[in-house]
Amino acid sequence: MSLVIDIALWVIAVALGLAVMIRSRPMFRQSLRFGGYDFLALLPRIALGMIGSGFIAEMLPSQLIPSSLGPETGSLGLLFATVLGALTPGGPVVGFALATAALKSGAGVPQVIAYTIAWALFALPRVVIYEIPSMPPRVVWLRVVVSLPLPFLAAWMAMLVGKP
Repeated sequence: MSLVIDIALWVIAVALGLAVMIRSRPMFRQSLRFGGYDFLALLPRIALGMIGSGFIAEMLPSQLIPSSLGPETGSLGLLFATVLGALTPGGPVVGFALATAALKSGAGVPQVIAYTIAWALFALPRVVIYEIPSMPPRVVWLRVVVSLPLPFLAAWMAMLVGKP
């Protein structure tokens, strides 16, 4: 499955590149240069995040994760994962590294899904530092409130579908 996704992403990237090149060769060169810079800037961060997640997984007490976020923790584990996700600061390197570490340490897949969705939707540091200053607070809190069920719905759907 991973190979299929990789091939699909390469096909999309090449198709987009061809579309830009047909439109304007200077724009294509500029886009390629910006993409190369982003790739070089993100690659070390992703590598450090993945290596760091391995260290975090080894440092976590072996009973802590399964007892609080394990597959048998049910709705309480989903609630705990959702709160942890909302409190996690940082970008994808931090959020996904912690999710990977939790999986390696025995967390349940639905709990990790709830964590990552809560982190993506509700990261409290991002909401307070970026969203509230740039948008009306009423809009931000309305977005948060209407999104509250999503981590639980996604986790429950994962439970229905089965183990990935």
